[in-house]
Amino acid sequence: MTLSVLSVASEAFPLIKTGGLADVVGALPEALAPHDIAVTTLIPGFPKVMRAIGEDAPRVHHWTHIIGTEAWLREAMIGTHRLLVIEAPQLWEREGLPYVDTAGNDWHDNWRRFAVLARAGADLASGAVPGYDFDLLHAHDWQAALAPAFLHYAPGPGPVAKSIVTIHNIAFQGSFAAHHFPDLGLPPEAWSVEGVEYYGQIGYLKAGLRTADAITTVSPTYAEEIHRAQYGMGLEGLIAARAECVSGIVNGIDPAIWSPTADAALPAPFTVDTLDDRIANKRAVEQAFGLEQDDSPIFTVISRLTWQKGMDVLVEVIDDLVALGGQLVVLGTGDPALEIAFATAALRHPGRVAVRIGYDEPVSHLLQGGCDAIVIPSRFEPCGLTQLYALAYGCVPVVARTGGLADTIIDANEAALAMGVPTGLQFDNVTTNNIVAVLRRTMRLYADQDQWRTMQVNGMNADYSWHHSGRHYAELYRSVLGNP
Repeated sequence: MTLSVLSVASEAFPLIKTGGLADVVGALPEALAPHDIAVTTLIPGFPKVMRAIGEDAPRVHHWTHIIGTEAWLREAMIGTHRLLVIEAPQLWEREGLPYVDTAGNDWHDNWRRFAVLARAGADLASGAVPGYDFDLLHAHDWQAALAPAFLHYAPGPGPVAKSIVTIHNIAFQGSFAAHHFPDLGLPPEAWSVEGVEYYGQIGYLKAGLRTADAITTVSPTYAEEIHRAQYGMGLEGLIAARAECVSGIVNGIDPAIWSPTADAALPAPFTVDTLDDRIANKRAVEQAFGLEQDDSPIFTVISRLTWQKGMDVLVEVIDDLVALGGQLVVLGTGDPALEIAFATAALRHPGRVAVRIGYDEPVSHLLQGGCDAIVIPSRFEPCGLTQLYALAYGCVPVVARTGGLADTIIDANEAALAMGVPTGLQFDNVTTNNIVAVLRRTMRLYADQDQWRTMQVNGMNADYSWHHSGRHYAELYRSVLGNP
């Protein structure tokens, strides 16, 4: 029996992307197709999305009034799978990023913008939009998490789909002022601690976690971590209360996009059997970033420059990294103070440290394919995709032992080295001393090229495609639906 799933999210690669969420949402339809599951993706009509689908994408539904606004539904394709786009120019067609304006401030009407996304998803999943019928609604993060609440409290006229909420990062919860509650169209009983109320506000993620039939996170370790106050960000009690419904499935990566054998961003594509060809990519990194050409290892950071990612601690040890003999290339954007701190470090160490503020997809591919190691000192990391890309490209991950980083990297401790199974290096607690210690350990391993090559080969041979993740999602979907 083919299952019909509606995946509701604020972004999906390759149409609109601000982070790993888009990669996951974009990959799910193809990952689930072999399991007889047809995924339709619903996203907002941001300008980039509307340009991508074109004016010929037909309008298939009209809402004269949805959370106080007018909207249309357009149907197109994402790859070989069905895509639905909410067209509401007054909500989506504006300059800036999807969630913030050009000054970096949250859009004042985000409460309405993502309530519309969720309400549209609930309408599609409960018979309010003629011609559409879904067995299950899969909501991603707070931007879509009201959809299960709408299904629970104010469903459409038809059969109501089951629902799942996936937490990609519990730190982002979507809390909005209580005075918006009457505009949502929910019944009075929804305003309670058992419903959408959260410390006197409307909690979008909280509402989804309370009302969905199942909850997933993007790694098994993160699913356990969010039971604790250190990681649960105030929602740990609710997670614990619904523990039987919570599970973790590690994200996958798309080998059609992330493959060093056929990557146009690499001057020298390579395979696990031709790793020596990788040196040409390293030389390209040195040239592009003005680094000294020598035999020292190049570390890279491809990240948001934020506290969560541990960047405030990493920037403090750059002098130590250089003193140990390493080089560093940083690609990212984030907190202005951290951007300045990294740029200042580059001025202190010309030829050894280079920083490029911003994000560039082809450059990120070059760094993965040319740098020797990637540093990911996150304080918490639900899953992380960067380390998976690094494994595929022979770039050894150096990571904090948390969340998906702990689940996907095998530390090069003595036992693992003796068995020949390590894929990277892990460390506990994000402190300057611990980062310097793991950098020192990395330098020792790099000096032994046989051990280093073993880690590269192990990482490149690991299967972190969507093959396994897709199977786990398929099993979860069928379990929620009673294994039809």
